[in-house]
Amino acid sequence: MLKTHHCGSLRQEHVGQQVTVAGWVHNWRDQGGLVFLDLRDRSGVLQVAIDREKQPEAHALATQARSEWVLQIVGTVVRRPAGMENPNIATGEVELHASAVSVLNRAKTPPFYINRDDRVEESLRLRYRYLDLRRERMQRNLILRHRVIKFIRDFLDAEGFLEIETPILFKTTPEGARDYLVPSRVHPGKFYALPQSPQQLKQLLMVAGYERYFQIARCFRDEDQRGDRQPEFTQLDMEMSFVEREDVLQLIERMMIEIVETLTDRQLLAKPFPRLTYQEVMERFGSDKPDLRYDLAAIDVSEIATQSDFAVFKDAVTAGNPVKAIRVPGAGNQSGGQLRKFHSAYEERVRAVGGKGLGYLVLPAEAGGEVKGSVAKFFSPELQALLFEATQAQPGDVLFLLAEARPVIYGMIDVLRRSLAEEFNLADPNTMAFCWTLDFPLMEWNPDENRWDPSHHLFTAPVPEDEHLLDSAPGQVRGQQYDLVCNGYEVAGGSIRIHRQELQEKIFGLIGLDMVDAKERFGHMLEAFTYGAPPHGGIAPGIDRLVMLLAGEPNIREVIAFPKSQMAIDLMVSAPSEVYPEQLEELSIQLALADEAEPE
Repeated sequence: MLKTHHCGSLRQEHVGQQVTVAGWVHNWRDQGGLVFLDLRDRSGVLQVAIDREKQPEAHALATQARSEWVLQIVGTVVRRPAGMENPNIATGEVELHASAVSVLNRAKTPPFYINRDDRVEESLRLRYRYLDLRRERMQRNLILRHRVIKFIRDFLDAEGFLEIETPILFKTTPEGARDYLVPSRVHPGKFYALPQSPQQLKQLLMVAGYERYFQIARCFRDEDQRGDRQPEFTQLDMEMSFVEREDVLQLIERMMIEIVETLTDRQLLAKPFPRLTYQEVMERFGSDKPDLRYDLAAIDVSEIATQSDFAVFKDAVTAGNPVKAIRVPGAGNQSGGQLRKFHSAYEERVRAVGGKGLGYLVLPAEAGGEVKGSVAKFFSPELQALLFEATQAQPGDVLFLLAEARPVIYGMIDVLRRSLAEEFNLADPNTMAFCWTLDFPLMEWNPDENRWDPSHHLFTAPVPEDEHLLDSAPGQVRGQQYDLVCNGYEVAGGSIRIHRQELQEKIFGLIGLDMVDAKERFGHMLEAFTYGAPPHGGIAPGIDRLVMLLAGEPNIREVIAFPKSQMAIDLMVSAPSEVYPEQLEELSIQLALADEAEPE
């Protein structure tokens, strides 16, 4: 080994010992007769002092060193002089007095600072990702990711789960996103697909009798990118036999609580996790993944609004649409002009998601004051009092009033809640607000295709007491689906699965998949179900999203070693890239690209 100790491991108990360390120059300071280096490796930073009089050869080398040079240093650990300790680093009570310095490698000046957490344009960070990963923040994130995955493996091993790998090259199946296809050289014209998830395979493992399976699974989906998506991502894939929904929920909830409390200093908002129905979260929060760190819940005030003189509200209720109110605490303590700008800004946001407008009322800050706002004149004092009582409004609050058809009003509620929480800093960044969303509709009507679509996936079982409605009212059937939500993100989704062939075939029929096509795509599963498939269910927490939330990062690229950009490009290696013509020939593939537009 080129070092006896890690830089960040030296403490007072090492004083007097001769050690050898190696790492990167983090900082460099030449004070004439003394050169001070901060040497960094993965474990931390150590201050090194090189004295010109005592060690002239080492001092001469140290004066040449610059940031990110790789050095090996031999020296003696000493206690820092009183008053010179550095409480900001773990090694701050000691330093290394060097007797020998070796240059293991020189470095060019990096394109951005490694030793500071400055804001750096993301494309530059991704181009030089191997340098970005040297930064303390990124190393902290990847170490946390490692610990989360290790914790999961140990936890599930103790619960009797087996870790089993499933194929990366599989068969294309409809799972809600485009597949990444891999051409076969030995079978010209045929393709593998990279798995969007190991869904079918984990169900087949239950048929095979393994009862408790998990995998830290790589998954691939060709879909539009956003902050919590990547073309390739990692999930904890799990499946259990002979379980009901409650068994899965309790296991995952216990694991999540232990991860947060063991590996982080973040606070859980509630234990046990709240359980909310799909209908409830949509009506109150406009989203099936609500952020519960703040309230801003929508209150149904349709009965009060229909008694007002405002035709928009009366017509909405007559048409069967709701009128909702959202209370914004303290927002009324602004001047009239500021309030109008405040309202206009949020009205613009709801218009962007399909809303036609946004009414508002301002409660006076003092008793006896006048209620103001764009719709105040349409509500009598008695109706105003009923609104304030229904929403628990306080003096100085603003009430936003919305009236639209579902699901437009859901989008309006969601955008208002998220925007208001951001403007007023309502979401505590140190809080983890988990909840379960349950009782999703099993099917959603697709008017473009004139058929039903599964709201989760093809293999989700209906709630037993709703199964009889599949023939007469599929839209009223609840699925045995469950989502785990945290801070406005879905961090896990799962369901109890269909394990009977006849029920699976009925679902295929509802979504317009004829049995010839179904057997072509899923014949292996349908046949497997005839050989004694046990009742089973599972869930798939997203590792990237979970670690993102635990680390307090704004997107999952910050917790993945080598992510793709927002445009699904690996900027470090310039992928995707063109391939050689002979490679295409081997695969019996001929490209038919559109001609480039000729210059004018």
